[in-house]
Amino acid sequence: MQIGFIGLGHMGGPMAANLLKAGHALTVFDLSEGALDEARKAGATLAASPCAVAQASDVVITMLPAAAHVKAVYLNEDDGVLAGVRPGVPLIDSSTIDPATARMIGEAARARGNPFADAPVSGGVVGAQAGTLTFMVGADEALFETLRPVFSGMGKNMVRCGETGTGQIAKICNNLLLAISMIGVAEAMKLGESLGIDPGKLASIVNTSTGRCWSSETCNPYPDIVPTAPASRGYTGGFGADLMLKDLGLAVDAARQAKQPVFMGALAQQLYQSMSQQGLGGLDFSGIIKLYGKG
Repeated sequence: MQIGFIGLGHMGGPMAANLLKAGHALTVFDLSEGALDEARKAGATLAASPCAVAQASDVVITMLPAAAHVKAVYLNEDDGVLAGVRPGVPLIDSSTIDPATARMIGEAARARGNPFADAPVSGGVVGAQAGTLTFMVGADEALFETLRPVFSGMGKNMVRCGETGTGQIAKICNNLLLAISMIGVAEAMKLGESLGIDPGKLASIVNTSTGRCWSSETCNPYPDIVPTAPASRGYTGGFGADLMLKDLGLAVDAARQAKQPVFMGALAQQLYQSMSQQGLGGLDFSGIIKLYGKG
């Protein structure tokens, strides 16, 4: 299949590489010359603009930092995706953005005769590299089934959440919970250390008891508890705190629009804002434990 891919960052780059490994032909665009060079070496064809990508493709995928970038890439009248795509070509946005923007882009695409799916992912950079991502897809049933072979080139799990926008709803709700659980684990680990229990012993108890969760078992924020976790390599890699802050902003804003209280989410947003203001936003989000002081 001839696939267009726009956005070759920490997530998009490995996703595009896996599509090439799966035997698809790729035409790509990114603002980074380095990212484009890597894609070219892997076998992709480079394009001069999102419009040029769309003109050459039977399916277009975008993986971009924020809603403003998604709007610019799709809606620019001169060189955007919708300016060049042929009618009938499916469009997939795997960025994490607000549901309202996803629905707006979907409406604009359908007005041009192009089916649209919002399909944010879970699994992080490791999942993108390994091809084990989970796709949370907002699309009608027919489009979801049409796109399943595309998703399977990049991930292991594909869940249809509902119509356009519901993929983004699933993503922001999941990350809201993830942020809250990570703060809880960090707080418990630092309290246990301060009270005198060995952190490794405490973690082993939590992970076989009612406090067990992904943030404790797989990505424990205390160093050297989980050898593969970012905490054990200076909080590098993984999911950046500033990205978590962005996602919390999306969740809190969506909750405000829905008039739905998110008491813990609002507090989590404040804590990650404090982490960012202290210059720690480039660390993995498990670095929130640093707000609790040194051991």
